[in-house]
Amino acid sequence: MTATKGEFFNPAKLSSRDKAEATDHTARAIIAAEASARDKKTEKLKALRLQQEADAEPKAAPVKKRRSAAKPQP
Repeated sequence: MTATKGEFFNPAKLSSRDKAEATDHTARAIIAAEASARDKKTEKLKALRLQQEADAEPKAAPVKKRRSAAKPQP
């Protein structure tokens, strides 16, 4: 069996509109997949952060230092 040119190359030429549609479809699919992965990662990290905050001991409010009254200069 011999390889022919027709097996490797598409004999019909695609119009520029068809090429643009294929590129647009592919790009939108990639963007949607990335957005989905980003949303899943965000939800996972948020759940871990909330769990960590729940497990941590509550911190006491910092004690405010009282300022002493200014002393008059002699």
